Amino acid sequence: MIPQEALEALRVRMGEAIVGQQGVIERLLIGLLANGNLLVEGLPGLAKTRAIKALAKNLECDFSRIQFTPDLLPSDVTGSEIYSQGAADAGGGAFRFQPGPIFADIVLADEINRAPPKVQAALLEAMEERQVTVGGTTHRMPPLFMVMATQNPIEQEGTYPLPEAQTDRFLMHVLVTWPSVEEEVEVIRMVRGEEIAAQAAAAPDAAAPPPPREAIPQAAIFEARREIAAIHAAPAIERYMADLVQATRTPDAFGEDLARWIEIGASPRASLALDRCGRAHAWLAGRDYVDPEDLRAVAPDVLRHRLRLSYEAQGEGVAPDRVVEEILARVALP
Repeated sequence: MIPQEALEALRVRMGEAIVGQQGVIERLLIGLLANGNLLVEGLPGLAKTRAIKALAKNLECDFSRIQFTPDLLPSDVTGSEIYSQGAADAGGGAFRFQPGPIFADIVLADEINRAPPKVQAALLEAMEERQVTVGGTTHRMPPLFMVMATQNPIEQEGTYPLPEAQTDRFLMHVLVTWPSVEEEVEVIRMVRGEEIAAQAAAAPDAAAPPPPREAIPQAAIFEARREIAAIHAAPAIERYMADLVQATRTPDAFGEDLARWIEIGASPRASLALDRCGRAHAWLAGRDYVDPEDLRAVAPDVLRHRLRLSYEAQGEGVAPDRVVEEILARVALP
């Protein structure tokens, strides 16, 4: 299976499990192709967890879900060294590393902002360096490793907001919005159909379930990443990426409103993320070059969590997406 066919099949299978969230599905695929971590935010019941599980279910991978809670410990995530009682004739016991749930291809960090800062910090090395150090020994993560974290934007009691150092390590911040009325009707029908199928399968005289479909192989993802790395980005496109990020650092050069709204701009990780996500977006569109529209399409997801807005902007109810929209309107196209 060639990479384009594999990713299209993955998109279709995810669409069968998720109704009305094609934009979210595309962002999950871009994160997978760009080899980055994603922060998925939305109100309860909008299928954040379901979307990530649909991706993992249809991909050849080891999947791990970590439910973040206030009593979670760092060792509950990364693992720890345990004492193993050895045989008497082998010189006694020894300590050995017991890997935690983070050692998987796709890790779902569910409600990540419910864990205390020490637990959140345990993810930093894994997300950035693709490794975990325990007891002075470094343990590498699987080649496909990526963290997909979810959080609820409205329920703040008993939560710990993610620090800037952690949010900056997320390639994209994906927002999940309400479905339309027609899409919600489709959701009702889909879930009802799943319940009927589950009841039929549990009946004593139920027929044998059909064999599961073959998962999309990891090799297709790695081959797609090699093709994406070779996609051409003209010097003018590279300059456009840098100009968009620079506009967040020197907002006074682009208007009084931006100067009042932005307190701290984006780091160089934003430029790198624009490059990686822009290439993945172009590849999914079937092009071998990056177009300005690729960058404009992914810019809100790349920049919204990397901007610190001023108290004045917050008081006026200005959202990060409004700021990104103004930047895209005022930075000259290549």
